[in-house]
Amino acid sequence: MRHSKRRVGALHPPSVVWLCRVARSRAVAWPCMLAMVLLAATGSLAAAPDAKRDLRDILGVTHVAGAYHLTDKDFLNEGADQVLALGSRVIKLYLARPAHDYPFNTAWPEAKSLAQMAETEPYRRVFAKPFTTYILTAYAVGRPDHYWTAGISPAQKADETRQFRDLARHFLIAYRGTGKTFVLQHWEGDWAIRGRTDPKADLKPEAVAGMAEWLAARQEGVRQARAEASDSNVHVYHAAEVNLVVQAMRGGRPGVADKVLPQVALDLVSYSAWDAQDDPKTLRAALDFIASHARPGGPPGARNVYIGEFGKPENEFGPERVLETVRGTVAAGLDWGCPYIVYWQVYCNEAKTRPVRTSADVRGFWLLRPDGTKSPVWGYFAGLFEKGR
Repeated sequence: MRHSKRRVGALHPPSVVWLCRVARSRAVAWPCMLAMVLLAATGSLAAAPDAKRDLRDILGVTHVAGAYHLTDKDFLNEGADQVLALGSRVIKLYLARPAHDYPFNTAWPEAKSLAQMAETEPYRRVFAKPFTTYILTAYAVGRPDHYWTAGISPAQKADETRQFRDLARHFLIAYRGTGKTFVLQHWEGDWAIRGRTDPKADLKPEAVAGMAEWLAARQEGVRQARAEASDSNVHVYHAAEVNLVVQAMRGGRPGVADKVLPQVALDLVSYSAWDAQDDPKTLRAALDFIASHARPGGPPGARNVYIGEFGKPENEFGPERVLETVRGTVAAGLDWGCPYIVYWQVYCNEAKTRPVRTSADVRGFWLLRPDGTKSPVWGYFAGLFEKGR
């Protein structure tokens, strides 16, 4: 996760400006407002597959690696319950190293595969909750997350496919009848492919090839599971995540969007949008850029790029700047037609000192502060969800 320090642009598309203004009042019901925005953007509601979706099934929140907790519940489910209390039915979680990502009040058993991890008691409880969509950052058990940067062997590809087939099949069968959606993705690909968080680092050919093969292996596992459980009403999709899009779009260094995505057909693409979130016009252009390079292969009739991360630390920018960025990102994402827009996050994960005792001990990526008070973003989201009911 990274954030941009660029200021919000002064010019916004007309429909985005209108949505930002209307979202501050309760005068317009949300479904009507969304339909009107999409009509203005496309000229036809037939081109707007999300026009009938409830905002609670689009706008979600991440919960991972928070530096503090507020209850004695297992930490995974504590944060999930906060997202439900907010009103969202979309949550982004990590399915990788639960003892690290959800350490409070939980004794995690060892899991030898992704499917075994998903069957542990804390995950079973969270998957039984009334969420409609779970976006899961997931990595095959038994290897470093980004081992493929030096290339990937046939045995490794086969194991990636097996673990993702088994995980997807578990969701398709165990939750049959619920209509739930599970999206399996990875963490910010433009950092992963470089091996470090340096935007000036060039892409190595072996890392580009390795990532494409790795993504194809994961996608193949999901495809096989869907073929084996075709009678399920559960949806399981696979996504790549990109994060350095603006520099590639503007002719700078290439990235995952323009060098890897064209090589492999994926269901969806997640955009960790820290480099574009401060200017809705740039954000829309970045979404267009990603979509233009992504090969078709996802859910029919849906836009295949979603905003997988956005936000701003309140302690560094102040609540008004945070709200300005959040409002602009939500409006631009809805106007463009993103199937999901996911805020970072429930509890701040970036601690300045540990243990965290006060709000000053963290940077401020939060909905809830260490003392349990709610941020202005909580109020903004809760207001949007209330209008959508």
